[in-house]
Formats: sequence, structure tokens, C-alpha cells
Amino acid sequence: MTTSSTSLTDAAALGNRPSRLRLDLPNLVWALAATHFVSRAGGVAQSFLVLYLTQEQQLAPTTAGAVVAAVGAGGIGSQMLGGWLGDRIGRRHTMLVGFLGTAVTLVALGSADTVPAIWAAALGVGLMADLFRPVGSAVVADLHPSQRVRAFGLLFWAANFGFSVATVTAGVLAQHGYGLLFWINATASIIAALIVWRRVPETRPPTPKQPRRALLPVLLRDRPMIAMVLLYVAYFTMFLQTFATLPLVMTADGHGPATYGAVLALNGILIVVGQPLAVRLLAGRDPSTVLAVSMLLVGAGVGLTALVESGAGYAGSVLVWTLGQIGIAVMFGATFADLAPADLRGRYMGVASATWSVGAVFGPLVGTVLLDHAGRAALAAACAITGVALFAGQRALGPALRYRTAAQVDGQP
Repeated sequence: MTTSSTSLTDAAALGNRPSRLRLDLPNLVWALAATHFVSRAGGVAQSFLVLYLTQEQQLAPTTAGAVVAAVGAGGIGSQMLGGWLGDRIGRRHTMLVGFLGTAVTLVALGSADTVPAIWAAALGVGLMADLFRPVGSAVVADLHPSQRVRAFGLLFWAANFGFSVATVTAGVLAQHGYGLLFWINATASIIAALIVWRRVPETRPPTPKQPRRALLPVLLRDRPMIAMVLLYVAYFTMFLQTFATLPLVMTADGHGPATYGAVLALNGILIVVGQPLAVRLLAGRDPSTVLAVSMLLVGAGVGLTALVESGAGYAGSVLVWTLGQIGIAVMFGATFADLAPADLRGRYMGVASATWSVGAVFGPLVGTVLLDHAGRAALAAACAITGVALFAGQRALGPALRYRTAAQVDGQP
């Protein structure tokens, strides 16, 4: 099936030709980085969704948390659907559907004025907004293993550069109303789709003559993959609850939207500055050790966020969990790519990305319930304990991951 006017031969040449820029990465990775930057720089609505729902729509915090969870619920289906579509109709077409669909559903969310309509639109945003994630990861997983850490690092860096732009911009715009944020977000998604249309060729491997393998039978026999999935569902639940509870605790401490935006921007700025250095320092180190220590840092940092009250305290806690977040980002995609069979690469990366979406469902629900019914101290303790448990689990999984990586390098199935 032809997915663009670019022939498969030309697409392969474009995909494998190193960029003139540094990092020795193909041009299509830089094009993907551009889509990540644009979509995140324009992603002003989702960062302030809780404040929009509680302040402009006058929803209760727990109801707002449920709406954010609806975005995450749509994201679970989005990750799996994106991986399946990427292996079936191609990486390029799937990204186009995702970005254009995101634009439509964001406009619907910003226009909805009843709780059922808001929930339905939020579910649609989740279903569309994450289609590109597993597909973009599959494109990077199609690269040579020696390029994956740098490529995944570049995508994460570009996304967070955009995120830092978005949070500062949104913090200023939100003081004049939230409606414009949805239109800016939708426009950014359309621009990202245009970049894919013009600059991203199809990289899906040719369809094999033998029948396609189903994902589930292979996945159920893959114990290291199942263990990784469970670990990262727990990790993202702990981490992503922060984006539902942080604006609430900051508001309770008397901080406005601009201060909240500045705190989120600090996270993005730290990543923009620290990510390139982290890629150089961590590439070649044992992935399981890096991931384990990073989880411990995130647990400590997000726990501290629930306890502090001053702007300086929030900045310090963000510094701690951002260091852990960078370590996760450097190794997460490449580690899952090493576990993925070539013919199931899109779907495996979809499962990996779905751990983020499952956490996006449970995180806001668990975080807001703990905050409302047990208080900030209990929320902080739960995050710290989870970080310690994840550290232990990731370290225990290390030998199995090293074995699988060695097997892939040796060409074993």
C-alpha cells in the first residue's frame, strides 16, 4: 500500500541519510522532532485543563480530575490503536490522522458547556492526541540500535522545549481567559500534521509474505515485557498525578496561574538544558540502573512537591523530579525498543506508550482523592514509598533486560 508520493526506495534513502546537524541522526528524526516541538509548544490547553475546569467551568476538583482521567482513558485506546495502525496502514498516515483529529476534538472540548459533553470531548482528545506517540516511537525503533538512545533523547528534548514555551505562554494568556488556548492548541496540531505531510516519509518495513503474528499470544509469553509494563503503569500513575494535584495545592497556597506556568516552564527549561548532557553521560550505561535511580528521584521529587508552600520550594522539588524524568526519558524508549520483535514493533511501542496513558487515567484520580481525603502529607508519603518500590523492581528486572539486549545484538529472535 502506497502511503505517500515518495517511493519506498527514496523514503529509505531519506530516512537513513545522516543529517548535516550533529548526533549523526537521519533527517526524518529531525522532522519528527519538529512535530514534537510544534505540538507541545502549542499544547497550551491541556497543561491548564484542571484550572480551566475548576475556575471557568466551576467544576469540583474531583470532577475535574475525572475529566483529565477521561483524556487518559482515551489515550489508552489511542496508544494501542496507534501501534496497530502504524503496523497496518503505515506510520505516516497514522500520524496525520492523529494530529488532524486532535485539532477537531480540542475545538470541541473548548466549546463544550455541559459535563457529559466535556467528558465526551475529553475522551476524544485522548483518543486522537496520542496516536502519534507509538508511531513516532516505532519510526525511531526502525533505526539501528546504536542510534536509538540519541534519537529518543532528541524527541524528548524537542517536546520539552516546546512544553517550556507552552507553559510560559499559557500562563500569560490564561489570565485573560482560557478559550483562546484551545484554538492555539488546535492550530499547532494542524501545523504538526503539515510537517508530517511534507517531511516525514513512510518507514514501515515491507509486509512479509508469511501471515502476520497476533500481538497478544507473543506478549503474554514475554515476561520481561509484562514486568516492564506493570512497572511503568505504576510509575506514570505516581508521576502524572502531579499535574492534577500541583495546580490545586499551589492555588491553595495563594499562587496564581502565572506562577504555576512558571513552575512548569522550569521543568521544561531544565530538560532543554540538561537533556543533551544526560544523553552523553548516560548512553552506554546499564539502562536498568539508570531507570531505577531515576524512579527514586521522581518519587522523592513529586512527594516533596506536595509538602512545600513557597515558590522556591516548588522550584526545588521540580528540580529533583526533573532529574529523574530526564533519566527515564533517555532510556525508556530504547529499552522497550530492544524488547520489541521487528514484525510487532509498532504494537510493542504502542503497549509501551499505553503505560503513560494508563497512568494518566489513574494518576489524576488517585492524586485528587488522596489530596481531598487524606491530605498533602499522605500524598507525599505515597509518592516517596512508590518511588522506593519502583527502584527495587527495576533493579530486579535488570538481568533479564541485559540478556534480551545481548540477544538482539547477536541476532537471536
